Amino acid sequence: MRLNEWINNKFVQSISTPREAENQPRLKTQKAIKLSVLTQFFPPDYAPTGQLIEELVKQLGQQGVDIEVFTSQPGYAFQSQTAPAVEWADRVRIQRSRTAQLWPGRIRGKAVNGVLYTLRALLYMLRAWRRNNVLLVTTAPPFLPVIGYLAYLLFRLPYVCILYDLYPDIAIALGVVSRHSWLARMWNAINRQVWLKAKGIVVLSPAMKQKIVAHCPEVADKVSVIHSWANPDAIVPIPKEENWFAHEYNLVNKFTVLYSGNMGRCHDIDTMLEAAKQLQDEPIQFVCIGGGAKREELIRDVNRLGLNNFTFLPYQDKQVLPHSLTACDLSLVSVDAITEGLVVPSKLYSALASGRPIAVVCSQSSYLREIIAEADCGSAFDNGDGQGLAQFIRFLSRDPQIGERMGKAGRQYMRSHFTPKVISQQYLRVLQQAVLFDEVMTVPQSNVK
Repeated sequence: MRLNEWINNKFVQSISTPREAENQPRLKTQKAIKLSVLTQFFPPDYAPTGQLIEELVKQLGQQGVDIEVFTSQPGYAFQSQTAPAVEWADRVRIQRSRTAQLWPGRIRGKAVNGVLYTLRALLYMLRAWRRNNVLLVTTAPPFLPVIGYLAYLLFRLPYVCILYDLYPDIAIALGVVSRHSWLARMWNAINRQVWLKAKGIVVLSPAMKQKIVAHCPEVADKVSVIHSWANPDAIVPIPKEENWFAHEYNLVNKFTVLYSGNMGRCHDIDTMLEAAKQLQDEPIQFVCIGGGAKREELIRDVNRLGLNNFTFLPYQDKQVLPHSLTACDLSLVSVDAITEGLVVPSKLYSALASGRPIAVVCSQSSYLREIIAEADCGSAFDNGDGQGLAQFIRFLSRDPQIGERMGKAGRQYMRSHFTPKVISQQYLRVLQQAVLFDEVMTVPQSNVK
């Protein structure tokens, strides 16, 4: 039997359903999955990447994966700036670096925090590599996957990368660095080596996969598109009349457009502002919850224009989200055209769970348009089409039954495609494949001839 056939057979047997397994020869998997997850952000941080990882490891732990998370002290938390150095949650061991978050609201501070955490992660791997047989590294911070590469070189520890964002592509698109600068060239060269040695690469959209393969065609077969998700049991549609959050902020009797999440450099805020200008004399309220580099700029523009149809609120605690996300009549998701395919807005999935219609502002080529069309849960608009967005908002405000139908359709689509259980199964298959491939590399050659 050839090596690649042996891998395929082992992999099929490891993921077969019980009925399928009955009809196949049984070969016992040599290793259970012992997973170490490296991510700078993890609750009590409210950063979306941390909350997603928390749900993922919880689901994987319930499926028998032995998990340890190495993360940092919180820098984006509500109630406390410190958390236990070691704790257990849902059978997952969580270990936190002593490095705190310094100046988290500043670009330089974020870079320093990322470097400090990465150095701590390297020290962690030097001590903890023996307990693991696979490593899961995120791009939070962006250069963290290098730790996976070093762990492979030093200890032959297989690793899987989750690429939330594509760097240096984002920095180039935003004009932070030049495409031909030494930094961009070095970063791309490092990425290539990291990807080539990885046993699996997870990206969040088909467009991200296309960009990875364009950079490094050799890794095409190991790149998996696995979407983000939301928990439909935690976020349940609540009528505005019964929603304390809507009452507290006087939203019950106003058609409310909600933007919840990061208002960063990769998001299109101008199109929303243009729509709000056209709707300023109508009973329609825009609510922006969160932070980000463009938040203060938007507040200045709103004040300069004298608009009174905006409400700005800070990030909300996790326990508040089921109420804040459903205190609206329309959810808004946006991506700037220059960063299309480089970032994926995780707010889309919680918006689907909320049971509200969705308006997406994105480029013509965005995968978001396909999701909205398949789910039949809203409409998509080109970047800069504030007039079209305003017309859609006006249309929904005059016919709430259509919005209700769209919201139900979106939630049903999310329950079929983007729940923690559905997505964690996809991650589990990637991890199983990484472990099995590692087993094959150590099997006697006489077994795979």
